[in-house]
Amino acid sequence: MEKPIVNLIQPNLMEQVFTSTQKREIVSKPTAAVAPLEGENKRPVTWVSVEEICSPEWSIGGPARTTGAVPALAAGKK
Repeated sequence: MEKPIVNLIQPNLMEQVFTSTQKREIVSKPTAAVAPLEGENKRPVTWVSVEEICSPEWSIGGPARTTGAVPALAAGKK
């Protein structure tokens, strides 16, 4: 019997940046993107696991960034 191959998608997010609602959306969208490409039979074996990383351990464009810097970066400010 052939075992199903599992897709594992692991988005890494800076902690305390996304709300619970946003994280639920982040979890659901990759599955919706993969299923049409690999077939609907792969939907039940597409796993998405969010990993949150401590803010001073995150680099954007080189320098380490904190959670507090994200709103300014999102607004296009450095």
